[in-house]
Amino acid sequence: MSEVLDVTGLKCPLPVLRAKKALKTIEPGMTLMVLATDPSAVKDFQAFCETTGDTLVSQTHAEGVFTFVIRRR
Repeated sequence: MSEVLDVTGLKCPLPVLRAKKALKTIEPGMTLMVLATDPSAVKDFQAFCETTGDTLVSQTHAEGVFTFVIRRR
């Protein structure tokens, strides 16, 4: 099961900071789905996952909302 974090309407760096905090609350191997509207979140989450070792499982964009699925390492 995936946790969902809605950070729509927030600007960089808040989406990544909230995701970092949320990832600490889930077990390794679990996923976090992040919903964001800030276009810079795309590069921010890619860099975040490269830095932390968490896996960016998928990223999609539809109707102005970016959806990121991150698996905790």
